[in-house]
Amino acid sequence: AEIPRWIRLRLQAYGDDLVSIKAFGLEVVTDLCQRLIQGGAPALHFYTMNQSVATEAILSQLPHA
Repeated sequence: AEIPRWIRLRLQAYGDDLVSIKAFGLEVVTDLCQRLIQGGAPALHFYTMNQSVATEAILSQLPHA
């Protein structure tokens, strides 16, 4: 899969700043999840691969029904 140009450019701008990179990733994925919900997705499914911290952060940012 190809990373969209606007995402690639933002990531490059962060250089090695891992805190900013993770915050940006959280923002992008949370926005995508919100758009899916607003578009009528009946549910979201996350593969956490035993690394649930990021998923928990995303879910905490989404409005609760």
